[in-house]
Formats: sequence, structure tokens, C-alpha cells
Amino acid sequence: MAVVWGDFQAVVQLSAGLNVAILSFVDISLPAIKERRRVFAKARQELDIHRKNPHKRTDQEKSEHAEAVGLVDRQLFDLWRETSAFENIEDSLMKSTGVFGFFGAVLSIGLLWYSALHYNEPIPLTAEVLTVISFCSLIAAFLINFFTASKASQYAKRCNQLREHMRVKL
Repeated sequence: MAVVWGDFQAVVQLSAGLNVAILSFVDISLPAIKERRRVFAKARQELDIHRKNPHKRTDQEKSEHAEAVGLVDRQLFDLWRETSAFENIEDSLMKSTGVFGFFGAVLSIGLLWYSALHYNEPIPLTAEVLTVISFCSLIAAFLINFFTASKASQYAKRCNQLREHMRVKL
């Protein structure tokens, strides 16, 4: 006995619902991205405070302190340069999430409409393959946002380690 569209329609409905919800997947990575940007701004502020340290009195203390601040400044700049290069990739990844969401939503809603019109007819193999493809867009969007959030968290962690180094050493 062949599977008919009516039996398969729940799977297509699930695909349609999830593909429409794909646009909220950006909520996976946005908090990490915002946190990374906040941590970098805070690190820059803290470095400026350490740069103006009024407790260094002698010329030698001031010189050693300026050298230590300069070293941290270079480390922070290198980390910023690395993250700014990733920001371009990050932006394109976020845009691709929208593309995957749109493609998956159009495909799954089209399949849902077709399944409603042909409820009692057997489902062809191509329709099953198209439904699987519509779920692949979900997986791709999730992985993209998970990767972006993970990378942003790694940069924020490295920046926080540098901030901790500043608190202890400067």
C-alpha cells in the first residue's frame, strides 16, 4: 500500500512550522554576539583606566607600567583584529540563515498546499525528497547560528581572560 498525502501531511506541517520559525534562530547567536561586543568595549574602557594609573610615582614605575599597558593594548588590538575579520563572516552567516529560512518556508508551505489539494493521492518519491530537503534547511540554519554563537563566545572568553590579566598585572 502506497503512502498518501493525507498520511504524510503531518510531516509536511511540521516542516512548514519549523521553517517559518527558522527566522527566530538568530536568537541563538545574537546574545553571544552582543556579549562579545560589550566585553570588548568594557576591556577598552578598563585599559584606558589602567593607562592613567595615578599610583605610579617614579619614572621607572611609570615606564614599566606603560610598557605593560602597551603589551596588553597590542594583545587586545590583535584580538579585536581577529574578531573584526570574523564579523564579516558572521554577517554573511546571519544573512544565510534568512535565505535558508525563506527557501525552506516556501518549499514546505508549497508542499503543504499541494498535500491539501491531493490529500488522498499517493505521494511520489520526489515529494518525500523535497520534504527531507526542507528539513535540511532547518539543520543548516541551526548549525550556522550555533557555530556563530560558539565563535562569539570564544572571543568573549579570550577578551575576559585579557581583562582578568589587566586586573591582576596592571
